[in-house]
Amino acid sequence: MKASLERALQESVAIQNALKIDKIDADGYTLNITTKVPFPEFISELVNPNVSIIDVTEEDIVNKPVGTGPFVLESFSPGSKLELKRYDNYWDGASNLDSVTFSFNEDANARSLALKSGQVDIVYRPEVESLESLEALEGIKVESTATFRVHQMTMNMQQKSLQDINVRRAVDALINRQKIVDNILLGYGEPAVSPFLPTLPFAPSYEKSETGSDIAIKYLEEAGYSLKDGKMQKDGEPLKFTLLTYSARADLPLIAQVFQSDAKQIGVDVEIRQIDIPEEYMASNRDWDLATYSNLTAPRGDAGYYLNATYHPTGALNFSGAHESELTAIIDKLNQTVGQEERAVLAEQAANYVHDHVINSFVLHPSTIVAYKENKVKNWVTTRSEYYMITNLLDVK
Repeated sequence: MKASLERALQESVAIQNALKIDKIDADGYTLNITTKVPFPEFISELVNPNVSIIDVTEEDIVNKPVGTGPFVLESFSPGSKLELKRYDNYWDGASNLDSVTFSFNEDANARSLALKSGQVDIVYRPEVESLESLEALEGIKVESTATFRVHQMTMNMQQKSLQDINVRRAVDALINRQKIVDNILLGYGEPAVSPFLPTLPFAPSYEKSETGSDIAIKYLEEAGYSLKDGKMQKDGEPLKFTLLTYSARADLPLIAQVFQSDAKQIGVDVEIRQIDIPEEYMASNRDWDLATYSNLTAPRGDAGYYLNATYHPTGALNFSGAHESELTAIIDKLNQTVGQEERAVLAEQAANYVHDHVINSFVLHPSTIVAYKENKVKNWVTTRSEYYMITNLLDVK
């Protein structure tokens, strides 16, 4: 376990920042870990897929990782297929399943068709347009649940135009959240006003803010822009945005297109640029203004992960380039606070700061949708967590 954690720390700056480990000592079956600073949520941060315990003595860790779960990896083709077989000596009891095959396909329609044709037993995130036809099929069950995920509009605060809060407010006002939920997700989601799902204890609540083209124009006029010859401009320079998006989340390119269309109505040109791996691109390049991005904000039921990763200067997902001393101080205090009620107050303060200063905009909380053969699959649980799908209790008739 010591060697596995040390490997994770060595390979990832993000893990270093998340765990804040100073040293690790192993004494028989006891592991002593010392953090660099008081860090009450350390145990929670260990429940992170990137910190999964693996056998580092395995020569080919990438293709033949040895972990601690109920299945053993048989084969792995990146972006294509993952094959598992049962591990008989699993500590919590061997699975009833002999094997499991994961097939990856970014095409939501293809995933739905695979279930209809009988190729697969369970489909994660089927195409929303196909849900009605799936539910009409005998033996197919469709389930949905709210998740800890938010689709957001990330703003590059290092771009001159977006350093003006009124421009950021205009961007936020242009996002028609309810229309996106209704037309793109067909109601399988809810508009977002903060990064956190409203049912979480640290999620702030706000009065509904004014949105729409007229409100966006008002903010842009306060920023010194005016509409001339059909273009929103300032000092003779038209306002333009480069908007990044990616197809791994099928909703995001559609959200980008809706925003592009609405921005055009007020004379703002938006160039949509498709990228493959958003984390790598946004971390390495600053030639963009906005990005549709999807993030788990409380995957372990706590706000600390998202706030540290997204808004702390050392955060691995701080793509906006936020470096706000007041916000950093709140997050640092949160990191050293033990009580859940006190943590909730600080998390809400941080979320309020992000809201008031419009550091990123929050579009919607998508539902997790799963369709499966209920006459065949036993003990499947559709959870808010997106990490744990295949358990030792899962079975088929």
